[in-house]
Amino acid sequence: MSAAEGPLVVGVDTSTQSTKALVVDAATGQVVASGQAPHTVSSGAGRESDPRRWWDALCEALHQCGDAAHEAAAVSIGGQQHGLITLDGRGEPVRPALLWNDVRSAPQARRLVAELGGPKAWAERTGSVPGASFTVTKWAWLAEHEPEAVRATRAVRLPHDYLTERLTGQGTTDRGDASGTGWWASGPEAYDEETLAHIGLDPAMLPRVVHPGEVVGTVRDSHDLPFSKGTLVAPGTGDNAAAALGLGLRPGTPVLSLGTSGTVYAVSEHRPTDPTGTVAGFADARGDWLPLACTLNCTLAVDRVATLLGLDREAVEPGGSVTLLPYLDGERTPNLPHASGLLHGLRHDTTAGQVLQAAYDGAVHTLLGALDLVLDEDADRAAPLLLIGGGARGTAWQQTVRRLSGRPVRVPQAGELVALGAAAQAAGLLTGEDPAAVARRWKTAEGPVLEAVERDGETLERITGVLSDAAPLLERGAGPRPHGESRAADDRS
Repeated sequence: MSAAEGPLVVGVDTSTQSTKALVVDAATGQVVASGQAPHTVSSGAGRESDPRRWWDALCEALHQCGDAAHEAAAVSIGGQQHGLITLDGRGEPVRPALLWNDVRSAPQARRLVAELGGPKAWAERTGSVPGASFTVTKWAWLAEHEPEAVRATRAVRLPHDYLTERLTGQGTTDRGDASGTGWWASGPEAYDEETLAHIGLDPAMLPRVVHPGEVVGTVRDSHDLPFSKGTLVAPGTGDNAAAALGLGLRPGTPVLSLGTSGTVYAVSEHRPTDPTGTVAGFADARGDWLPLACTLNCTLAVDRVATLLGLDREAVEPGGSVTLLPYLDGERTPNLPHASGLLHGLRHDTTAGQVLQAAYDGAVHTLLGALDLVLDEDADRAAPLLLIGGGARGTAWQQTVRRLSGRPVRVPQAGELVALGAAAQAAGLLTGEDPAAVARRWKTAEGPVLEAVERDGETLERITGVLSDAAPLLERGAGPRPHGESRAADDRS
């Protein structure tokens, strides 16, 4: 048996690239075992994954945890948001999942916004103005391009829903992840009948939205997982809401997350409704709200630029006047789904290291620009930014955020915050505590504070100017459209 002080819980992060599992001591927050297994994501016009491989990755990650997973009393799944999973009558995937960073549904997003009252009406109804990342647009794309798949579908799930259902046999989701679909109304906190009718999606195919702290079931005996019989299963949630739990966030504390995508968010007690679409009005996993702005291009895009230049990712150099907008996968903030990367301002004396620094600057610029919109009016603008995600421990990322924000930066020592947040949610089932309070007891947000430096307003203004001047080119995009979509069709939408 384990020497843990309290019961053990399992927190899972099923992300774009891999599934990670942590076995955590609910009393202390100590990670006593961990495992990880990769996913496969398609390349080309779309971004798709076979959900069955996520299950395989979960099983492998849990088996890597050994006996500790068998001792766990509760488990919770945190997962990538927005992905569309279509299941047939046997619970098997009809087709691969359309992932959050698949932007082929951009024309459908524009049409849906126009057909259901415009941006303001969407923001007031769902909290968000849907872009190509949102699940509602992916269903509309599927109905238009693969009607046979829609006809074969008997259940629609999000990534964390799919894995939770395979654990319990029950179709459930939570308010945090449901709020990123585009068909969940944030005022009444219920599926929106008008939206579902408009896109031809039967609400009976959707999972039940459970309450925070509810036990959604127990792990079934029908599969070979290293869990004991009767292991409790928590609601789970989307990855950003799970990370907020993992940090034990209180309202007003700003978070900047550097991962495959880049996000800025904060917990709020006020329901967000941003008609510009910059801020997504997500719910959190507790009962509050999680206004959030997201960019598609973050660490992967910058790493790709470093690879093209033949440089280590830390080999940045100061100076120069080059600007790089690293929109390698289109972009969500700003809403430019067909954009490609743009490099401006090259000179004979421009160095490769300066170009790499420009990629970091371009990625961080958008996130910081959205930060003021995410925070409530009474939030402390001088409080340290919590810097998390895969890039948070990179010196170049840290220094770029400090220089462009002019704010102190705290880097929590705890890693794998999505999985830790899921573990805190699982622990809350056992102790009756607020999961965020569990995480604060675990001291997950503690870490060194990098003092503020003078804000580099000149670079920010240069990037803003290039983005403004290049807007027609970025909106037009480069290269052929996916599946033959025409620009004329976009103009009509």
